[in-house]
Amino acid sequence: MPNMFQFICDIPAVIKKRGLEDNGKVQQFIDSECLRLCEPKVPKRENILIESGHLNTVIGSGQIKYRTPYARRWYYMPANFHEAPERGNYWFDRMKQQYKNQILEGAKKIASGG
Repeated sequence: MPNMFQFICDIPAVIKKRGLEDNGKVQQFIDSECLRLCEPKVPKRENILIESGHLNTVIGSGQIKYRTPYARRWYYMPANFHEAPERGNYWFDRMKQQYKNQILEGAKKIASGG
């Protein structure tokens, strides 16, 4: 007589348990880390551009938004910040290149319940 085995997998429950749902704890971690790690790379005169990232980003949405009249120009146009050479254009891309493994490890740890 063959053994009967029934496997039921509730995918939405698994996704939620791991914090992988929309606006879940994994996405919140990723968004928060991206903002935090971008901060030293964002051009800074009076913190307005940095603050706009915090004010216009909904943590957990998966979108980091810097909204000032000059944000686009500062992102794409090269500039020299002699007092802070890490600051400059393409700050998100440079942050991602430097810290992507660290962010992914943190997300993995959260998703695995650690």
